[in-house]
Amino acid sequence: MTTVALLSVAPVKEGSMAEEVAKAVGALDEFDVSYETNPMGTVIEADEASEVFAAAQAAHEAVDGDRVSTFLKIDDKRARDQRADEKVDAVEEALGREAMRDR
Repeated sequence: MTTVALLSVAPVKEGSMAEEVAKAVGALDEFDVSYETNPMGTVIEADEASEVFAAAQAAHEAVDGDRVSTFLKIDDKRARDQRADEKVDAVEEALGREAMRDR
């Protein structure tokens, strides 16, 4: 099994959120997950959905603030293993090029 998720955790506040987002990302290091942060969130990968849920909860709790917004989208592949990079590879193969564009 493979579970791939998109996690976004941020305090609801004015100004830079970088320090609080860094706390959320840092909390993921305590779990058996791999992750990659991008401008819109962090893609998490684990063998079990329960590990993703636990990591996401820890990331949520790591952020200080009166109000914290957390978004978690999960793709729980139960029939076969497919890593996040394999999903990107499949799209790039269908596209015939890298799925990236510089302006």
